[in-house]
Amino acid sequence: MKKFTIRNMRQPDDFAAAAPLLNLIWSEPTTAERLKEDEDKIPPGRLEYNDEGKLTGWDRPKWVAENEHGQVVAYTTAWRAPWTEPGELFLTLVVHPEHRGGGIGSELYETVYRWAVEVKASKLTLFVRETDENAVAFAARRGYVKERHMFESVLDLGDFDGGELDRAIGGAERAGIRFITLAEEPGEESERKLYELYKVTAVDIPGYSGSYPWFEEWKKWTLELHGVRPEWIHIAKDGDRFVGVVTLQYNEQTRAMYHEYTSVLPEYRGRRIALALKMLGTRTARAGGVTYLRTHNDSMNGPMLHINRDLIGFRAEPGNFKMVHELARS
Repeated sequence: MKKFTIRNMRQPDDFAAAAPLLNLIWSEPTTAERLKEDEDKIPPGRLEYNDEGKLTGWDRPKWVAENEHGQVVAYTTAWRAPWTEPGELFLTLVVHPEHRGGGIGSELYETVYRWAVEVKASKLTLFVRETDENAVAFAARRGYVKERHMFESVLDLGDFDGGELDRAIGGAERAGIRFITLAEEPGEESERKLYELYKVTAVDIPGYSGSYPWFEEWKKWTLELHGVRPEWIHIAKDGDRFVGVVTLQYNEQTRAMYHEYTSVLPEYRGRRIALALKMLGTRTARAGGVTYLRTHNDSMNGPMLHINRDLIGFRAEPGNFKMVHELARS
C-alpha cells in the first residue's frame, strides 16, 4: 500500500520543508526566507512557443511528496526563464534519504515529466551530484546522459596569504588598469556598463546556451541577489571602460562567500587581470572574517581552473554532472 501523496506545493508554507531538502543537494545552504524572496522576484508563469514550435516563455511549477504523517519528504520543480534555450526545461528533484527506495522519487519524477510532455518541452536538464551514484543511475535509467561536468573548488581562508600572487594587482595597475568596487562608482551608468561586461563574457562560459536576460532581470538576479553588495563587486577599469569583474556573494549560515561571477573581456585576457581581481576578492573575504570561498567551474574552462587551483590553491571537491534528456517531438 502506498504511504505517500504527491501534491502541488503550497507557497509560501512549504518553503520551510523545501529548504532542508534542497540543502541535501546544494553545496551552499538556503533558507525558507531566501526561497520566498527569490520566488517573489518572478512574475506569474507564461509559456509560449516560437515559430519552430519550441517552448519559450517562463514557468516554475512545484510539487512535493508527503508521507503518511503529512511530512514533506520530497520536492521537485521544473523551470525555465525567457532567456533559456527554446524547448528546454530545468528539473530539480530531491527525496530525503530516509524515504528513498519506496517509489516516491519515481512517482514524483513521473509527475514533473508528464507536465513537461504536456507543455511540449524538447529537452530536460538536471544537475546531479557526482558522488551520488544512485541519483546518477536514476537519471540514466530515464534516458539522461552526462553532457558536462561542473567542478567545485574551495579555498580555506584561515591561513591563506596571497603572497606573491598579490603582485598581480600592482602589475595590472602599472599597465594602466584601475580597480574599484561598484560601491565607489554607484548608479545606473555603472550598472549598465557592468551589465554589458557580463553579457559579452557570459557567452564564453563552456556550455552556455540560450540568450541573455535584459538589464532589469539581470539586475534582479545579480546586483539584487541575496548576499551580494556593491562593495563586494570588484571591477577592473581601463579608462572609463569596465574590462573585468569579480562578484562575491555572502552566505550568513556558513559565514562563507561564493564567487558568483568572474570575467575579463576577451581582448584583455592573458594580462593576469582575472588573477588580480581574484586576489582582491580574497582580501575582501578575509577582511570580513569569511571562513572560505567556494566556486564552480566547467571542466572545459581550463584558464579559470588554472587560476583557481594551480595558482591560488583552491581545493578540489566533488561537483555536479549536467545530465540531459532529449524528448522525441511528435
